[in-house]
Amino acid sequence: MHRSSNGLLLLALIFSFSLTAPLLAQAGQSGAQQQSSQGQSQHQQQPVHDLTPPSDAETERAAQPAPTPAPNQPTETTKVPTQAQPKQNPNDPYRFVKDVEEVMLYATVVDPKNRMVTNLDKTSFSVFEDGQPQQITSFRREDIPVSMGVLIDNSGSMRDKRPAVNQAALNLVRASNPQDEVFIVNFNDDAFLDQDFTSNIELLREALERIDARGGTAIYDSVIASANQLAKGAKRDKKVLLLVTDGEDNASRDTLEEAVKRVQDDAGPTVYTIGILGNDREAKRARRALERLTAETGGIAYFPKDLGEVDAVSRAVAHDIRNQYTIGYKPTRPQSQGGFRNVRVEARGVDGRSKLQVRTRSGYFAGQKRAAAQ
Repeated sequence: MHRSSNGLLLLALIFSFSLTAPLLAQAGQSGAQQQSSQGQSQHQQQPVHDLTPPSDAETERAAQPAPTPAPNQPTETTKVPTQAQPKQNPNDPYRFVKDVEEVMLYATVVDPKNRMVTNLDKTSFSVFEDGQPQQITSFRREDIPVSMGVLIDNSGSMRDKRPAVNQAALNLVRASNPQDEVFIVNFNDDAFLDQDFTSNIELLREALERIDARGGTAIYDSVIASANQLAKGAKRDKKVLLLVTDGEDNASRDTLEEAVKRVQDDAGPTVYTIGILGNDREAKRARRALERLTAETGGIAYFPKDLGEVDAVSRAVAHDIRNQYTIGYKPTRPQSQGGFRNVRVEARGVDGRSKLQVRTRSGYFAGQKRAAAQ
């Protein structure tokens, strides 16, 4: 009797499992499909301030067939910013070993005739933060390599201007420090990272020639995205953005104020702009915006009269970058207290009396060394 009961119980269990197993398998398959769908949805969402690769429908270049990879070789894809920080070489002579509290300034000095002054020493400079004198803790007056982002307007109005602008951008790189690293962003309604950090002229040329001039002009979004790219991937302490456009912003989700605040991070970039503008009301507004972006960071806004002057302007930018003083100081008020700090730098000539003009950033947000999406 006992043995018979056990047999009946075993048969019942087998029958029950045969009924429920298909249901469990179906539920598992449904759950896997749901997770896959969620993963695809998350993959398609792009952070507002990240550079995005062009979609298949965005440009003609995306429709070109990809080359067949060699055996055991990875397929090349459009590079997109990642959250990983680059490995730093501790033996790099151009990296600064500095206290986390130290603020670095990059300063250009000119005389009353706007001639660059490059023979000053540490004792010629005075630094003030919020009106209070600061002690200079480090000083260099040599050409140091930079991490640079070149942002080129790719809107419809730029179609005929791009060949001259592209050539000027390449000449800027040629006139820069050979150890600079550069990335290329083409922007219209959106910003596209067409070449990540490199010093290879041919790769930069190919990225600049990916022209599909159409759409609007999202300057502020592009500046913010490019500043994020510098924060996440730059190997150099000194950072620069060069922006070339022929009009005012008409497509950004962000504002001029937000763009200015982003580049005023501690260790933020110096911004240079080239505005190929007319004389109408929109051009005047564009001019004011470009001047604001550059003045707050210690850069220069150039407004060439025609395309023929753009190449000379790009070389002037390279010359400016390569002839700056690097000044470090540790604020008397700890950075942990946060807030915006006004900065002023004064310089005296070698005779101790000459009045000199110093161009550097006007201030920074203390402790705001962001890497885009920390």
